[in-house]
Amino acid sequence: MNSAVFLDRDGVLNRSLVLNGKPYPPQEIAEFEILPGVADGLAIFKSLGFLCVVVTNQPDVRTGKQSLEKVESFHRLLMQELPIDDVKVCYHTDDDECSCRKPKPGMLVQAANELGISLSHSVMIGDRWRDIEAGESVGCRSFLVDYNYPESNGRIGEHVQRVSGVLDVAKIISGET
Repeated sequence: MNSAVFLDRDGVLNRSLVLNGKPYPPQEIAEFEILPGVADGLAIFKSLGFLCVVVTNQPDVRTGKQSLEKVESFHRLLMQELPIDDVKVCYHTDDDECSCRKPKPGMLVQAANELGISLSHSVMIGDRWRDIEAGESVGCRSFLVDYNYPESNGRIGEHVQRVSGVLDVAKIISGET
């Protein structure tokens, strides 16, 4: 079985646009900025044998605020610039009650089934409570890239390790192996 690092997209791999304390995805390629340390962190994970899988909620496609083509162009850019093995996307809103929208773990389970991943030997990195809850529900060790979003503070337990980015997590995991 493989181990994986599951990565939320906005706020973890690329910079989120923050308005009134709430993060939003970029709207244009010109706004799509890969965060410092991401490439180095993913290189460390790859050297340790981890698969790198993006798991991202993108409900703006469903609500018409963003085009599918634009979201797919962001993912093509990520796959060109970073050692990403797969991208799983949920386009639903909470009202759809699907099994893939985080905090439900459907995208992680799907990737595990398709890529032979042991979820209990994997890591989830996210910047919101939905990411952490999805990872923890399937036994992944979860890390919060902590931007102090007001909406996440009450949902994330004290046991969750807070970090400044992907590179921090890679250094922690590489120091343990």
